[in-house]
Amino acid sequence: MAEHEHVRVAVIGSGFGGLGAAVRLRREGITDFVVLERAGSVGGTWRDNSYPGCACDVPSHLYSFSFAPNPEWPRTFSGQRHIRAYLEHVTDLFGLRPHIRFDSEVKLMTWDGEGLRWRIETTRGTLTADVVVSATGPLSDPRIPEIPGLESFPGKVFHSARWDHDHDLRGKRVAMVGTGASAIQIVPAIQPQAGRLTLFQRTPPWVMPRIDRAISGPERWLHRRLPVTAQARRGLLWGIRELQVQAFTKRPDELGLVERIAKRNMARAVKDPELRAKLTPDYRIGCKRILLSSEYYPALARPNVDVVASGLSEIRGSTMVAADGSEAEADVIIFGTGFHVTDMPIAERVVGAEGITLAESWKNGMRALRGASAAGFPNWMTIIGPNTGLGNSSMILMIESQLNYMADYLRQLDVLGGRAALDARPAAVEDWNHRVQERMKRTVWNTGGCTSWYLDASGRNTTIWPGTTTEFRRATRRVDLGEYTVIRAGSAGDASPAGARERSGAGERTGAGEQSGAAA
Repeated sequence: MAEHEHVRVAVIGSGFGGLGAAVRLRREGITDFVVLERAGSVGGTWRDNSYPGCACDVPSHLYSFSFAPNPEWPRTFSGQRHIRAYLEHVTDLFGLRPHIRFDSEVKLMTWDGEGLRWRIETTRGTLTADVVVSATGPLSDPRIPEIPGLESFPGKVFHSARWDHDHDLRGKRVAMVGTGASAIQIVPAIQPQAGRLTLFQRTPPWVMPRIDRAISGPERWLHRRLPVTAQARRGLLWGIRELQVQAFTKRPDELGLVERIAKRNMARAVKDPELRAKLTPDYRIGCKRILLSSEYYPALARPNVDVVASGLSEIRGSTMVAADGSEAEADVIIFGTGFHVTDMPIAERVVGAEGITLAESWKNGMRALRGASAAGFPNWMTIIGPNTGLGNSSMILMIESQLNYMADYLRQLDVLGGRAALDARPAAVEDWNHRVQERMKRTVWNTGGCTSWYLDASGRNTTIWPGTTTEFRRATRRVDLGEYTVIRAGSAGDASPAGARERSGAGERTGAGEQSGAAA
């Protein structure tokens, strides 16, 4: 790309969030935008995660855009291949490819307070943009723990999100590290091939049966001919999950019945009482993400599988040493240890109005106004930002809500006219964050007795939204200028008198009322 290239909007990433943003921009009549993608194809996490058994734990008809229904989903829970194909279809359906710059990893984004624009340095050149929409997602950068001796391991090592398909696991001694959503899909898929499979489990997950089946030809025909039937299916799936939220957010004790179902699911497949004891969690179900699998427990009961109920603490040559002192030999180590969620690497590459990075601004924990705007970073928004994650439903619902907010943000800039930028007021960000954290105190994610990837280094839950998707949609239906400082060209980063009038005119009243209704 040319040094002088300038666009109105630069979208970072081409997963669900980035493609959704691109579609929404087109539908708003905005064509002056680019999508910067570090890889050579679209898909985000559904491109990167291609490990054996990879599939979604949200029903297909709910895990898709409302504006791009897919009547051809082959299964009730679709696999990685079909989800990635869906995203390729969306890209072509809405004519997004001319806007996408592949192999363009963002190295640095710096706010230019004089020009009121972002300077974006990529691996393929530099450009500027009036507005940046960061849609890199929290599940994009794999996390491998620092384990003494790992660098001297003589065999193959890779993360589940960087699967080495050229490496044959047949007959190998495989060490699987981690028991999260990826691991419970990988274990059943590779167990028949492995000579010996050792699972290093730091904390056992709660696992419910995954009621998956093929969607029949007549069903798909009906959804094609009568789209309202697919809409009804989606609505039912959404409604059930909305009703479940109360148990997670206000009445965790009601989840005891779900625990009993999960234990019965385990007992049916695992007859060995010693193994069952290892696999039984000691925290409230829902504190960590509830996992879905009907194959995980049967795989663990197979004779070539060992479960080490202790985390991997050291590696001595080809010997894996657990925290409890037990040892196992391995030819291959597969890490299913998650991602940088509360310390997103992209934050180190964003330099705001005060000359500090977003990572420095978030050193005491991520926080953003309505999950989108960070104070000190004008005209910068994030999709799937702080406290927008879900514990029981589809993230696509949250993404579409944030796209509503993005669209109104751009409309507000148009209404302001001229060269202008919006910067979230620190007081508004803190007030929003305080309300979210107050609600979080009684949720199962904070009271369930576990340590999860939802929590940051200080123990704050900066990941999950403590309410329904309906509440979040209501909270993000429009931008309240009372929560922002309006910056005018030539104001050196301060609000102009006009901006100040707009700030007070738009109203502390509407700002406070909106927050009370949305996040109380």
